[in-house]
Amino acid sequence: MRTLIDIQDELIKDLLKETGVKTKKEAITIAIKNYLNQKRRERLASLIGNYEFGYNLEDLEEMRKDD
Repeated sequence: MRTLIDIQDELIKDLLKETGVKTKKEAITIAIKNYLNQKRRERLASLIGNYEFGYNLEDLEEMRKDD
């Protein structure tokens, strides 16, 4: 998809340097993917301790012994 956006030159310059790629398109694609992955990890981390899946540590250890 073609999109026209105005991004500060200094940000693009820094992004190109940090990513080590040659084109702005590659650098922006990497930045977007990294941002989305970070947000997904944060969302997953926020679920830790909030999900009840029906087993406690003792149950899991007992299941491990049964194998």
